[in-house]
Amino acid sequence: MRPVLRESALSLACVSLPDSLVLIDVETTGANPLRDRVTEIAVLRIERGELVERWETLVNPECPIPPLIQRLVGITDAMVADAPTFAAVADEVRARLGGAVFVAHNARFDYGFIRSEFARIEQTFDAPVLCTVKLSRALYPEHHRHGLDALIERHGFTCGARHRAMGDTEVLWQFARLVTDSFAPDVLARAVERAMKRPARAAELPEGVLEGLPESPGLYYLYGDNDQLLYLGRSACLRARVMEHFAPGVKGKDAELAQRVRRVDWEECAGELTATLRETEFLRRRCPQYNRAAGGPDVFGLQYVPGRKRPPILERVPLAGSDPAAWGDVHGTFRTKKEADNLLRELAQAYQLCLRRLGLEAGKDGPCSAHAAKRCAGVCAGKESIAAHDERLLGALGAVKLRPWPWAGAVIIAERCPHSGSEAWHVFDRWCLLGSADSAQALEALRAEQPPRRFDMDIYRILVRWLAADGNRDRVTPLAA
Repeated sequence: MRPVLRESALSLACVSLPDSLVLIDVETTGANPLRDRVTEIAVLRIERGELVERWETLVNPECPIPPLIQRLVGITDAMVADAPTFAAVADEVRARLGGAVFVAHNARFDYGFIRSEFARIEQTFDAPVLCTVKLSRALYPEHHRHGLDALIERHGFTCGARHRAMGDTEVLWQFARLVTDSFAPDVLARAVERAMKRPARAAELPEGVLEGLPESPGLYYLYGDNDQLLYLGRSACLRARVMEHFAPGVKGKDAELAQRVRRVDWEECAGELTATLRETEFLRRRCPQYNRAAGGPDVFGLQYVPGRKRPPILERVPLAGSDPAAWGDVHGTFRTKKEADNLLRELAQAYQLCLRRLGLEAGKDGPCSAHAAKRCAGVCAGKESIAAHDERLLGALGAVKLRPWPWAGAVIIAERCPHSGSEAWHVFDRWCLLGSADSAQALEALRAEQPPRRFDMDIYRILVRWLAADGNRDRVTPLAA
């Protein structure tokens, strides 16, 4: 049964929350407190369970508000043009927040922005922080979602203006009254203690940066001293993945990396495929210290030469940058001769193939070394025909042929991130990426251009893995459609 709020909207009779609270929400120009600015602040001050003060103001961020943020929040450049700057309201903000616990949803985000705004005017700000996301997790562990929208839906809260500072702050006031009504004081006190615990983070990482990371797919960049890029990563959920880098118990090189991080930046992507393609492109241009070196661009396949009596009977065919339609019967994709030879040795052992005929052993006449060990059927010793040997070889190589392209021609894969609204379209044909676009207009230009097919093994492997995931094939649209 859903707990019922008391009729009184202005008091918490059985107080087990801290005596002095300021429920606060800030709206901003973006998610990074180091480069983005505050556009609105709302504060509800609670003293011993009583709502004693309500205050809100728009703030001129002294920079343009991105169009996406204007659409999401509803605060436009025109609305803040005549609003006071943060410097003008800094004293009032400090007075209204002073001597109380700073309470917000995903609190380190709001706290980080307030601290950064004070830092810009060369002032410090510190306060104990209570995060209502963590409080909800501690009190309602049976639920997986604890964002503000989830709380509104789950508990039947009302919100007059979602994504506006006062509207969101009033939801926190409803939540505070609910949990005080619903839990014994000692239970609530323990949950509050857990919710006020500071998260693990790099020692030099500013407040609010990790909490400002979106729960969307994309790339993240970890920087050290002198803005040196240490690591590039990607994730389907940026916030969760980056938090893992600073979690307790991280060891070895991961712990060393976490200690060296001084700055975190990120790039939201339309989806996981977009993020993977962007990561591959970046790592080819740069190789941060803690990333594994990207593979070289050269790649080749093996092609059988029919009718050849003298070994080797397999030729290396360069594949990188070529059109798969012109390949013919090509087997495997390899970056090095050693990689190809290792595969052939495995096939030779499994199918009793001749090392000499495969070009893996020198010499022209007489049995190969594998025949003496009874691992070769004897084409080198006249005990098997060349045709029978090579037929078995081609059967074995069939397992490493490139996958057939599932469509008649080119296809489009579209991605859209519901969190950021960003979109991307990728055009593929015969496993080749013909190009990507971030708008409908750019997509039409790409289609009109008709770029050539150029094979890239990394792109091939990325697309094969992506298509293997449940439901992804349904998101592919043939270009003709």
